Amino acid sequence: MTPTTTNAATLDTKAVESFVSQTWDASIVASITEYIAIPNKSPAFDKDWKKNGHMDRAVELIAGWCRARAIPGLKLEVVRLKNEKGEERTPVIFMEIPGQTSDTVLLYGHLDKQPEMTGWSEGLSPWTPVLRGDKLYGRGGADDGYAAYASLVAIEALERQKIPHARCVVLIEGCEESGSYDLPAYVDHLAPRIGTPSLIVCLDSGCGNYEQLWGTTSLRGLVGGDLSVEVLTEGVHSGDASGIVASSFRILRQLLARVDDPQTGVCVKEFHVEVPKDRLEQARKVAEVLGSEIYDKFPFVQGMQPMSNDLVELVLNRTWRPALSIVGMDGIPSTSSAGNVLRPRTVARLSLRVPPTMDAESAAKRLQQLLEKDPPYGAKVSFKYEKAGSGWNAPAMVRWLEDSVDRASRTYFGKPAVYNGEGGSIPFMGMLGAKFPKAQFLITGVLGPGSNAHGPNEFLHIPTGKRLTACVANVLADQARS
Repeated sequence: MTPTTTNAATLDTKAVESFVSQTWDASIVASITEYIAIPNKSPAFDKDWKKNGHMDRAVELIAGWCRARAIPGLKLEVVRLKNEKGEERTPVIFMEIPGQTSDTVLLYGHLDKQPEMTGWSEGLSPWTPVLRGDKLYGRGGADDGYAAYASLVAIEALERQKIPHARCVVLIEGCEESGSYDLPAYVDHLAPRIGTPSLIVCLDSGCGNYEQLWGTTSLRGLVGGDLSVEVLTEGVHSGDASGIVASSFRILRQLLARVDDPQTGVCVKEFHVEVPKDRLEQARKVAEVLGSEIYDKFPFVQGMQPMSNDLVELVLNRTWRPALSIVGMDGIPSTSSAGNVLRPRTVARLSLRVPPTMDAESAAKRLQQLLEKDPPYGAKVSFKYEKAGSGWNAPAMVRWLEDSVDRASRTYFGKPAVYNGEGGSIPFMGMLGAKFPKAQFLITGVLGPGSNAHGPNEFLHIPTGKRLTACVANVLADQARS
């Protein structure tokens, strides 16, 4: 329902802005700085995560900061479950804040991180936080360490003014970057305490610029796995074998061409879907707002051009169309140690982004079939996929939420809100969408141009973090009166 009056009308937005900014400067930035210094890689990248203790250090840091907030009735628990093998799952920080309405709002973030990645600029590194102007560099600050802080401060801003809000639960998980494989068990375990959220706020997404609030309306799915091609039991002299034994790399190229045309990209019809009309309209708006910023944000080498001159096509390519990337390889020596040897084996790690509405498990099975069928020259070929996470397409926004998000953006950014799909994945969203089909979603984040999540020189844009925190406060206030 559309509210006849809104809490934004009674909320002192200047006071919210001031409190949020002061809290970021006095406390949040320092705590996130400590968090960045913890090499808390997600379990997929640190098999000994429990033994190494970085996960526990990150949990203790964030939980300790949260417990100290002046929020009446705040309850915080670090929940630790075990899997079927009796092994400890990655922990979850679960917080409950009583509200003044019968509704529940769920706020989500994660504290695990991507691995280091090479290519960091001089003076920067993943685990050494560096503050330069408005940017805090280092791994995990923007993806997604800030989320717990922003969630609680948004609630605290309302409490200070005694503005009613719904009951809030905050869930911070520890394996999002590994596909959130532990999360379903926690959601089931905590179901009685979570309740049935009418609004879900996720702070793990991106923004097209740092000048307005961006809402994420869709997420692509992901199929990830290793394609292995073996031709020999050991390497042999390339002068002796080439022309008789096919190169494993050439066979790899042939197999990849079954899926990914060198000129046009993913060529398998089953991996494409029809883009919904409302998402087409949003893509046109994004192209209008961002213009060349759609591609200017990427560090192209001199002379490199984007894949299309049509800005709308670029937006759709990134958000609703499949794309294949080779993100890692084994069996290939570095150039400094490469001899004239025909190598016995090549392994490529594939990352296939699939459209938001596609079933990723079905796509993974089809990809495996395409790659393994009738291998050239009878080579030993296998495709083993580890990840098959479906994407997500948000339900239509109800009027009060659409109005609230836009009003918040105009209040704290000075410009209207914009909606866009994201090319990446947040497994939690699809899971919650299925579990709570009647819930509304506000998916947003601080990962804007140059912030480079997962890559070198990742940074958190502090002014955007502040404004986004204030926007969440306003939306929570409006939700209580909707």
